[in-house]
Formats: sequence, C-alpha cells, structure tokens
Amino acid sequence: MTQRATDRSYRLWMLSLRVIARVLLHLGYRLRVEGIEHVPREGGVLVVSNHTAFHDWLFVGAALRRPARFVMHQHHHQYPLLRAFFGASRVIPIAPKKEDASRLAAAMDAIDRALADGELVVIFPEGTMSADGRLSPIRPGFERIVKKQPVPTVPVIVEGLFGSTFSRAHGAPMSKWSGRVRAPVVVRFGEAITPDRVDVATLARTFTKLGAQSLGDEASAQLAHAP
Repeated sequence: MTQRATDRSYRLWMLSLRVIARVLLHLGYRLRVEGIEHVPREGGVLVVSNHTAFHDWLFVGAALRRPARFVMHQHHHQYPLLRAFFGASRVIPIAPKKEDASRLAAAMDAIDRALADGELVVIFPEGTMSADGRLSPIRPGFERIVKKQPVPTVPVIVEGLFGSTFSRAHGAPMSKWSGRVRAPVVVRFGEAITPDRVDVATLARTFTKLGAQSLGDEASAQLAHAP
C-alpha cells in the first residue's frame, strides 16, 4: 500500500472514530464544545489539555475537526485490544525518564516528526490524572517540544468529568459507579499561545482563566515562583 493510500485510510479511520465518539458522548453526556475556532485547520499544532478522568481524551478528540495524535502513557499499551486500537490511531506512547528513558526519547522524536509533518498532537502536561479535581503541577516537557518545533499551542480544558466513574473521585478509576447520568460536560478551547510565549506559568494561568480546576497546592506554589 502506498503512503498516500495509507494516509487516506488513516484519515477515514479517524473521521469514523470522531463521528462515533460524538454520537456516543452526546448520548451519555450533555456535551458542549466552545472555542473550536481557535484550533488551526491545518499545519502543526500542539493541543495541551487538563486531565481529570480516564476518558477525557475522548472528549477532546471528538471535539476536534481534524485527526489528532494523542500522547499517552505506555502502560495503556499493555492490553492487546487497546494496543491494536492505539496503533491504528497512531497514538504515541510515552513514559517518564526515570521509568523508561528510551521510551521518552522515542516519544519526543515521534512528536517532533508529527509536528514537522503538519499534524496535530495532543498532550496532557500535568503528566497524571487529577486526584482531587484541581490542577496538578505542569511539567515543562511541552516547552521543549515547542522550542524544537515552534508551532501554535492551543490550551483546552474539559470540565464536568471529575466525580465520574472514570475519575479518581471515588478511588481508582472505574472502581465505583458514580451514579451520574447525562452529566453536563464542556470542552473549552482557548486562544493559541505563540511559541515565544509558551511556558509553564502562561499555561497555568490560561487553564485557570479558561475555568479549569482550581490550582492544587503544588501548582499554586509553582505559579507563585514563576517569573
């Protein structure tokens, strides 16, 4: 199969997933998308999202109007079905340096190539799912990404998922049924941050301005000591 045919198949696959996800999410939640016009229609883009539930990536992907390359922790790839699904969706597996330095390096290279090729990449800069609904400290890895590939950085927050079965509000995700049905969820995109303005402090302020979680204690301290 030629590269052109492969890309066409991938785009058709991703379009199908977005349509199915939108239908299912609208059935299960009262979903509203705001600010989608801030996401460029073409060219390399880095989308950075808060992370309050296991499935918030589905909401971000469904809200977007173009295929997205999600960056997810490698432990999600240990399950055969998920590994096959993520492989077809071109998900980029990643791990902290102390856990798997080679995996981190490979992920950063894959992100760099994707952005250089004009793709949209989605990352969760907190690097972990919120345990209390508040914003965790933001890790600076996204700064290195944009320094190497100076693309627009579009912030997005997903509101309304903390407290769901898939969040840590009741302990481990999916450990207890929350009883919530048709809960309101908002996916809100903010204005793109230009490469020369991208840093941890700017992103933390943008998240709070967009109405994401309040800052956790560590994140507050991180912002207070920012230049």
